[in-house]
Amino acid sequence: MNLSIQQLRAALADGLLSFPVTDMDGQGQFAAETYASRISWFLEHQVSAVFVAGGTGEFFSLSKKEYQQIVSISAEAMKGGTTPLISSIGRSIPEAIEFAEIAKQAGVHALLLMPPYLTESPQKGIFEYAKTILDNISLPVIYYNRANGTLSSQYIQQLAHECDNLIGLKDGTGQLHELNDTIKSVGDRLVYIGGVPTAEIIAEAYMAIGVNTYSSAVFNFVPDLANKFYANLRAGNRDVVTKILQQFFIPFVRLRNLSKGYAVSLIKAGAEIIGRPAGKVRYPLQMPTESEVAQLKAIIDKGNQLV
Repeated sequence: MNLSIQQLRAALADGLLSFPVTDMDGQGQFAAETYASRISWFLEHQVSAVFVAGGTGEFFSLSKKEYQQIVSISAEAMKGGTTPLISSIGRSIPEAIEFAEIAKQAGVHALLLMPPYLTESPQKGIFEYAKTILDNISLPVIYYNRANGTLSSQYIQQLAHECDNLIGLKDGTGQLHELNDTIKSVGDRLVYIGGVPTAEIIAEAYMAIGVNTYSSAVFNFVPDLANKFYANLRAGNRDVVTKILQQFFIPFVRLRNLSKGYAVSLIKAGAEIIGRPAGKVRYPLQMPTESEVAQLKAIIDKGNQLV
């Protein structure tokens, strides 16, 4: 189903967003059947937009063929609905443009432009990287401001001014002073999305500067809790928000911080704990230890008691 820019912006600006993990089988190959089931399950839990092949979906480790399968399966699973489907693009400029065309042909509504990998670059170079991609694709784009792709407020303003198809900014830096500069300078020209790992941990601060939504990775295994937290955050129920933070999100973040990459690996472990396994992460990421999985299960059990 085609969505207008107004419908797309409305869904991105108000409602909980999430990124499904990418299903792998026992041999580490993409598992299409269980992935389709996962997308359908997501849609049963009031998610406002679905971002496929994102960071949580291990975009960085997918082949072009796998990406094509993912966007096609997702579009088919979501056909006839009104929930926006967004997929990631990135890597080299030619690959980003090629992946954007694959997504468009599949029926994806918008794109998330991921940071370029490995190479640290000057601001002007990152800007030109983003602008070149945006100038050569037609779908609406959300820019993921994070890691090697971090642009200053001034460059975000310039990108928004020069690229009409830029509709949103996802913040992965957590640098609220810089983000607030961007929001106050660019205004409602863009939609703003919280995108630090486990964004709930700073969601209160995001809301204070006008970022009303964020992407929830834990939605993959505690969707009801994720929705309850978001609803109470938006309603200003601070006691409920604090309790969920204290008993679920803070313990989860402490566990996540034990190893690099656990922002993805723990999500796959959590999916398996609730009976919706998605296989293991691909290297260079690693799955948590048995002890850490046991800790995660205890955190999930505690979280489910809060719903």
